[in-house]
Amino acid sequence: MDRQVITLGGGCFWCVEAVFELVDGVLAVESGYCNGHVPDPGYEAVCTGTTGHAEVVRVSFDAERIGLREVLEIFFVVHDPTTLNRQGNDIGTQYRSGIYLENDGQEAVVREVLAEADAAHGGRVVTELAPLANYWRAEDYHQHYFAQHPGQGYCAHVVAPKVEKFRRTFKARVRA
Repeated sequence: MDRQVITLGGGCFWCVEAVFELVDGVLAVESGYCNGHVPDPGYEAVCTGTTGHAEVVRVSFDAERIGLREVLEIFFVVHDPTTLNRQGNDIGTQYRSGIYLENDGQEAVVREVLAEADAAHGGRVVTELAPLANYWRAEDYHQHYFAQHPGQGYCAHVVAPKVEKFRRTFKARVRA
């Protein structure tokens, strides 16, 4: 097994986490916060937009089963990379689109897929690309949130449609 990790910000981490937990070849998904300036921020602090952190998911995957390119292709389909500091009604810097590099070896593939996404969106992609910094795991109640609360209002109306879009678009990638 070739275990690799990439950290992705695509708005509310519940949405991105819910999708990647269903991806065949993904080993683990953890919600957290990164690239801010406050040590060990809590959810309430991150929501103020003053900590500089993005809501993110760390996606651990077996690169022998799914490559970084395909992980990123899924990421660009299940969130809107063209809205600055926003995903739908979630507004603030914590909801920015971002790819946070775990190591230098990821950069070439990330830049290539990012350029392809930008071209596909008419040059409007605003996804931040940066090395991962100041990562903190989110509180336990945020982990596997959609799986535990599928009927909760936000989950039913915001997360579920993204999960269904993933299921339709990447049928061959849905975990059996």
